[in-house]
Amino acid sequence: MMENITLKTASAETKIFINLPFINFREEFLSFTQNGYFDNVVIVTDSNVRAIYGNYFSDYHVIEINPGEESKSLKNVENIYKQIFDYNIDRNGFILGIGGGVVCDITGYVASTYLRGVRFGFVATSLLAQVDASIGGKNGVNFLGYKNIIGTINQPEFVICDSEMLGTLQDKEFRCGLAEIVKSSLAGIKELFTFLENNIDSINKKEKSVLNKIISDTIKFKVSIVEHDEWDKGIRQILNLGHTFAHAIESKTGMSHGEAVSIGICKSAEVSVKLDFFSNMDLERIKSLLNKINLPTITNIDFTDVLTFIMKDKKRNSDYINYVLLKAIGAPLIHKFKIEELKELI
Repeated sequence: MMENITLKTASAETKIFINLPFINFREEFLSFTQNGYFDNVVIVTDSNVRAIYGNYFSDYHVIEINPGEESKSLKNVENIYKQIFDYNIDRNGFILGIGGGVVCDITGYVASTYLRGVRFGFVATSLLAQVDASIGGKNGVNFLGYKNIIGTINQPEFVICDSEMLGTLQDKEFRCGLAEIVKSSLAGIKELFTFLENNIDSINKKEKSVLNKIISDTIKFKVSIVEHDEWDKGIRQILNLGHTFAHAIESKTGMSHGEAVSIGICKSAEVSVKLDFFSNMDLERIKSLLNKINLPTITNIDFTDVLTFIMKDKKRNSDYINYVLLKAIGAPLIHKFKIEELKELI
């Protein structure tokens, strides 16, 4: 059954459709364009997604990028701008991103900056995109080796999440999305963490009913946070659990986002244990769940080496950094550290 969630902020309203078949959405979207709801439409996607679903959107102008984090560059943004210009997209045009997290990030950034803002939406084809990258308005590109250091916060008009599309994902990409779901459960949905523990076999088999539940629970949680703090000045920072070190690990090792988040979560939990905020028993529960998803919980990287990257992290404030710790499963804590203090703990 399709589920409709609305994200309402002071700046915009986003309709999020869970379990809406992509084929059904395509017919409705086509009717919008034929009836003049949009003057012109361009689709941004990657070569992998286009190879699978390209026949469904061959009626539109298509801009194809290479899959992978390397596409999130200013050079690629410029190339997309040029193609949008050639397609005569104006302020009454529409940019539709069909793809995973990289496509959502770069599409959102391009749409937010071209002509000072063009309407846009997403068809999220990966689990990571469905539960995280497409929701909440954050977009951006990488610069000088740092992730998402250039970007905006701008809400899409809609997000389409069809769990059937997850069947084509490689296991590694699927696990990336599960890492974000585990993060969300730790950041505020205790019941979801228990559900993940009890249903991990069904989740790993991609059983649709179970996937729709965990996708829905994660999206609803993120929506509730973003509605209270769209601009990431307060409570929204709990969604950064595991991400401070994760971004540095990605940049230094080329590890996938989900793998780096998994290690980052464990490091946050370990620091929480050292400070007597969190129990060692719950730390082991986290590691056990991540291991069952086949996500890493340790790395050979020297964490003191990543401090240069952390100093450039978006979560840094002057000589301090807001680092998300855990008091309990589902109970996060934002703690302000001096960089040297954090260095001693890691």
